[in-house]
Amino acid sequence: MIIRIEGESDIPIYTQITNQIIEGIARGEIARGDSLPSVRAFAADLGVNMHTVNKSYHELEKKGIIKIVPKSGAIISPTEQMSEEKMQQIFTELKPVIAEALVSGMNKKDIRDMVSSILEELKER
Repeated sequence: MIIRIEGESDIPIYTQITNQIIEGIARGEIARGDSLPSVRAFAADLGVNMHTVNKSYHELEKKGIIKIVPKSGAIISPTEQMSEEKMQQIFTELKPVIAEALVSGMNKKDIRDMVSSILEELKER
């Protein structure tokens, strides 16, 4: 999996790393149970501060996507049944994005087409 950092982006670097790891898992480029590189090695590979990668890993852990095991590193969590709480969290995060799309002039069909396009992109292997 290749992580691309956009230095000129308004999105913080740790968020870019977090999002790209999640996308890599969704695409199947990283499998459940796989280990992520150590914070130090990953930071060196990306040319970013260790604290940036550490913050990304902790965000992923907070979301339940990885498990940080002391002295073993970060491991992609096994697939679990989605909880009602996690479903509600995703709903809460998506709602303002969809509302912004509607306010910006997108219609329901455009939004559905965009979501379908994203799903196709993430499921290509």
